Amino acid sequence: MKIFKFYEDSIIPQYQTAGAAGFDFCAHISEPYTLQPGEIHAFDTGVGVEIPEGYELQIRSRSGLAYKHYVSLLNGIGTIDSDYRGEMRVLLKNHGDKEFVVEPGMRIAQGIVAKYEHVEFEEVSELSETERSGGFGSTGLK
Repeated sequence: MKIFKFYEDSIIPQYQTAGAAGFDFCAHISEPYTLQPGEIHAFDTGVGVEIPEGYELQIRSRSGLAYKHYVSLLNGIGTIDSDYRGEMRVLLKNHGDKEFVVEPGMRIAQGIVAKYEHVEFEEVSELSETERSGGFGSTGLK
């Protein structure tokens, strides 16, 4: 996948281990930023990507930030489409009750490339029956 550095000091995402599925994006900020409890902030990464057609780049929270500091992506998982060419930004939210300091170059999110299919929609008057009835929680809690 092609990657572009918008700034000379931008950090190219890297896999942290040989078995890692995701690669980490870093905050491209000039000084530490204090994320207040309940605050949402968009952090620049300093990089852009050229994703092959038929693929998306999923931006996900880093589990360590979420578990230890209650900081995660605002939108759960973000999708970067193959035709987007701008700088990647990461929307972080501090869900905790303490300030969290994002340092320059800190790993703030992870990316995973996934293949997808386009489908054609066919309007119908009804859907086929299955054993599942209802919506949320229809299969029970166990």
